[in-house]
Amino acid sequence: MSIQLITVAALALVFLIATVLPVHMGALAFVAAFVVGTAFAGESTDDIVAGFPGDLFVILVGVTLLFAIAKGNGTVDWLVHAAVRAVRGRIMLIPWVMFLVTAVLTAVGAVVPAAVAIIAPIGMSFASRYRINPVLMGLLIINGASAGGFSPISIFGSIVNGVVGRNNLPSNPGLLFLSSFLFNVVLSVVVFFLFGGRELLRRQPEREQAAVLAGGGGGPVTPEPSPPTGGTTGDDAPPSLTRDGVFTLLGLAALAIGALAFGLDVGFTALTVAALLSIASPHAAKAAVGQVAWPTVLLICGIVTYVSLMERVGTIDWLGNLVTGIGSPLLAALVICVIGAIVSAFASTTGILGALIPLAVPFLLAGEIGAVGLIVALSISSSVVDSSPFSTSGALVVANAPADQRDHTFRRLMIWGFSMCAVAPIATWIFFVSPGWL
Repeated sequence: MSIQLITVAALALVFLIATVLPVHMGALAFVAAFVVGTAFAGESTDDIVAGFPGDLFVILVGVTLLFAIAKGNGTVDWLVHAAVRAVRGRIMLIPWVMFLVTAVLTAVGAVVPAAVAIIAPIGMSFASRYRINPVLMGLLIINGASAGGFSPISIFGSIVNGVVGRNNLPSNPGLLFLSSFLFNVVLSVVVFFLFGGRELLRRQPEREQAAVLAGGGGGPVTPEPSPPTGGTTGDDAPPSLTRDGVFTLLGLAALAIGALAFGLDVGFTALTVAALLSIASPHAAKAAVGQVAWPTVLLICGIVTYVSLMERVGTIDWLGNLVTGIGSPLLAALVICVIGAIVSAFASTTGILGALIPLAVPFLLAGEIGAVGLIVALSISSSVVDSSPFSTSGALVVANAPADQRDHTFRRLMIWGFSMCAVAPIATWIFFVSPGWL
């Protein structure tokens, strides 16, 4: 068996074990890099460590540390409540508020599962209180996370743009972000009308809900009826923006401006902002380091380290030639997108993005398919399937659904997530790849 085939088999085994057993995929990837590299490729441990993605490590740690500080000092809670109060009782807008808030969180650097973990409990509580279909609420939260997930300073965006840059491929970070955002908006409109949006349009606005969402500032209103079982009170005083919150908002703005307008490194800029916030309020930021998304850091660094090994032994070129050998470049591009969607529905999207884009590099360098178009299609196809209940985001929505609707929510998300494995690759292929305009 050739070394190229061995590396592919080992990577497939890593995904299989991590899917079937509760074993961390990143740890398995490091082990695979060590075993395959030393036993079959004749590499030293120094050679293997040389493939460690230090740039991605700094980005992941920096943005997740900053986000953990923002969550710990109440800035995230303030933003969520401010957005909800702004709708003033228009029930049909509540799912869209959750969409936008989650999109903003991931766009400024929150890891997608972390953003969903924060917003899902809030959104599903609102769904229970105001009789909103939990599938509708959950899908808009997940789609919102995917919509913001490819901004130039986000985790997904940083991974894709970093891989593209290291392989000297044409890139367009702004178009990637815009395309993903618009695709998820359109997808969410479909979700809205499929899962109860028409009924919400007939119900809004309601004065009782307006009083609650506006913090009681809407004047005399009819007393609010008791919420359904499992709902929240909903009328707690909204959090106030503290001094630390103001500093955090300024820091997030500085990160966005520095990265987008001045080209500053996202990871080091985020670490700088986080360090300054920690100095300004050491007690509030003390626990933030423990809340860094270390599992995600381990996952990404492990996968990329293993992919670096595959690049050194020629597996990437070998696989690219196989894909090219399909005969039809357009069909090969569709196959890549379908593979990304199916695997990502069961495994980590971040891991898939880190693994599949390098595998497509030789195919893209052939020049028969627009690199930007395929990267956009592959990114969207691999991310919108996070609605599967077997993914972290889908599982979080199911876990936070009302107990009496949990099984229903699971089944609906499973059907929807698996349908996206077919719909998303075909739709993105038709729009971004086949016309050849990117």
